[in-house]
Amino acid sequence: MACRISELVIDSRDPERLAAFWCDVLGYVVLSRAESSVEIGPAGESFGGPQPTIVFNPADQPKTGKLRLHIDVSPTDRDQEAELERLLAVGAKPADVGQTGEESWHVLADPEGNEFCLLRRRLSG
Repeated sequence: MACRISELVIDSRDPERLAAFWCDVLGYVVLSRAESSVEIGPAGESFGGPQPTIVFNPADQPKTGKLRLHIDVSPTDRDQEAELERLLAVGAKPADVGQTGEESWHVLADPEGNEFCLLRRRLSG
């Protein structure tokens, strides 16, 4: 038997703000709040469902440097450029991690500066 990812845990200065941002990005909802942490995931799902949930834990340390692990997202109901516009409108910012400009993806940052990539490939929702 193998393992699978059940949840991602992200330290953040403002768990509520990041949870709201990622709910907008992924179409997730808040599943629970406990001890200043916020867990989000697909509506009607919980820990251990088919998609991983994301838990935002409070942390005082600011992000420094490039992340060693990041999230990639793919559009589900529009093309990459339309999704880029939507993500920028909900608070994502362009990020420079040394890309050349020839990549097929966009590097963005969430409101706390955590990088993530918007891929070109459209996935079924």
